[in-house]
Amino acid sequence: MRHKQVGRQNVALFLATVGWFLLATSLAWTQEKQATGPAKPQASAPTSSTGKKLLTALDVLRLENVGTAELSPDGTRIAYTVGVTEMPGPDKEWRTVTHVWVVSATGGDARQFTRGNQSATNPTWSPDGKKLAFLTNRGGGEDSRQVWMLYADGGEAWQVTEHKGGVTAFEFAPDGKRIAFLAADQPSREEEQRRKVRDDAIVVDKDIQRTHLWLFDLETKEEKRLTEGPFTVSDPQWSPDGRQIAFVTRPTPRADDGARSDIWILDVASGERRALAAGPGPEDSPRWSPDGKWIAYTGAPEFTVGRSELYLVAASGGAPRSLTENFDLTAGTPLWSPDGKTIYFSTSIRQAVEVFAADVATGSVRQLTQFGGVTSVSEISPDGRTLFGSITAANAPEQLFRADAGFAKLERLTRHNAWIQEYALGEVEVVKWTSRDGLEIEGVLTKPVDFVPGKRYPLLLNPHGGPTAASFAAFNPTAQLLAANGYLVLQPNFRGSVGRGVTFAQANRQDWGKGDYQDCITGVEAMVARGIADRDRLGAFGWSYGGYLTFWILTQTDMFKAVSPGAGLTNLYSMYSQNDIPRYLGWFFGGSAPWDAPDAYWEHSAMKYIQNVKTPTLILHGERDQRVPIAQAQEFYRALVERGVPVEFVIYPREGHGITEPRHQLDRLRRWLYFFGKHLNNPPVTEPAQP
Repeated sequence: MRHKQVGRQNVALFLATVGWFLLATSLAWTQEKQATGPAKPQASAPTSSTGKKLLTALDVLRLENVGTAELSPDGTRIAYTVGVTEMPGPDKEWRTVTHVWVVSATGGDARQFTRGNQSATNPTWSPDGKKLAFLTNRGGGEDSRQVWMLYADGGEAWQVTEHKGGVTAFEFAPDGKRIAFLAADQPSREEEQRRKVRDDAIVVDKDIQRTHLWLFDLETKEEKRLTEGPFTVSDPQWSPDGRQIAFVTRPTPRADDGARSDIWILDVASGERRALAAGPGPEDSPRWSPDGKWIAYTGAPEFTVGRSELYLVAASGGAPRSLTENFDLTAGTPLWSPDGKTIYFSTSIRQAVEVFAADVATGSVRQLTQFGGVTSVSEISPDGRTLFGSITAANAPEQLFRADAGFAKLERLTRHNAWIQEYALGEVEVVKWTSRDGLEIEGVLTKPVDFVPGKRYPLLLNPHGGPTAASFAAFNPTAQLLAANGYLVLQPNFRGSVGRGVTFAQANRQDWGKGDYQDCITGVEAMVARGIADRDRLGAFGWSYGGYLTFWILTQTDMFKAVSPGAGLTNLYSMYSQNDIPRYLGWFFGGSAPWDAPDAYWEHSAMKYIQNVKTPTLILHGERDQRVPIAQAQEFYRALVERGVPVEFVIYPREGHGITEPRHQLDRLRRWLYFFGKHLNNPPVTEPAQP
């Protein structure tokens, strides 16, 4: 249950899923045959000038997703997850399944420990290292995910918990005899009966399902509720002596309450709890020191954007001390060294995620890695000499690594997606340019496969989401697919991006669509001036805040021949009340709601300038998106239809803010290729003929 994350950044790549190569290529031929008519001889796979293969949309789905990792107590093995996309055939459902793997801490052949049709997640070693526990819903539906175990040397797994409604997360007690777990509150018998007869009216902001902390005895099989009240619990962490549990509370599980978090301590024997860190700002990720005397956590003095500090507080209570007060970047989830003298964390710095170390005594912070890409540290050996985590480079998907504590030497432990070496990839470069007001902007440029200096190529602008996020010079399957089809892909880290300090991260406050828009446009102009981008073949696409910027681009310039906004915001006034994070949105407008500052919200809304749009548009959106509700896209689409602007609106059923179903992922990738191929005179070379 330990957080295996990199601060609060969106470091996830667009897609990272998998299938089998022969099946995927066979399916590609089947789909092409269906799209083009009578059977024809199978065409050879597209290749680069070097003879290497070109990445296809189906290849993107083949990619394995290496996930959560945990080191065994003796430091000899690592359990982790691998997500794959199963594509059984053209007439069957495709789905992503995650399973638990184990690899030696010194490398070698990894072994798959769980199998079957149901995913297995959250691998966790028992304290004695003899068992490996995980979460799975093998016993039923989505609400019946339970803790299961198997012996560390293999064998059949067995179910451990049988909690009504399922388990969402769990953690072994240090003695190995108990488990603390989280579970959502279940309806009463009366409420269940009402639901059966559909007497199920919901009172907004009143009928809220919260998650609470429970204790499970592995010997007696008895469970006991540990917390109850008008709050929801997450991230429980046992003290080294097993007497206390630190955990995080929020008023509700709603996303908008994510920054209203506090840290509490529970005495397991008495059930008494006390607040440890409960200021006006967010407090998250509590981690006990090895001696149990201190707790490190991340937080901020008040609600803000683009800033999270690393704090240290006595486990008995008292005033916290910031270890990163003079560190201008956001601190990630803390990882203690066994001697308690150092706290490691990962965070974004410009176009990369790197590893840092904070000295507990002095608070000094030093950067340990400068690899580029994304390097995330999550585990440390019992002797403190070896760090473990995950790493991805511009030309290599994510793998697990081991390194000495100073990162003088790093070794990759896993070899998933080794087949990618057979493919030609586009070169990735960090580029810089100057925006209209003189501010230096950086970004990530992916060049076409077989790039020739001096030749001009079609360019696709791809602003990131957030906006409090960043694009990294790491392996990006979508950008590589576009590079295989002859595109330059520019991903600007415009003002408001993380990785360049608090001032830069907050530079787009009350400035949406203004400075950040200019940062994007001047980046495109810089690539044209450099002589590599074709001014007559420019396109743009983005998702979430990237969708907002691409909607905005449609209303501000005609320099692009085609634009595809995805899950984007168009009317900020209505967006405030429709979405699930109004507090975050309101921060960018001085903390005011739209009815208190209507001109400000409308001034920065693309809908205000809808009469300017002439560019062919492809709008994509998830049907059940709560972050950016689909009404935002519907407003813009209806306006373009009635104004006669070429537009296509694609809705993905069942999808939320991200696109997760494999067939929808494939559809989105190919739609981009067909859409831009048509309007930028660059037909796709890796895909079958357009249906």
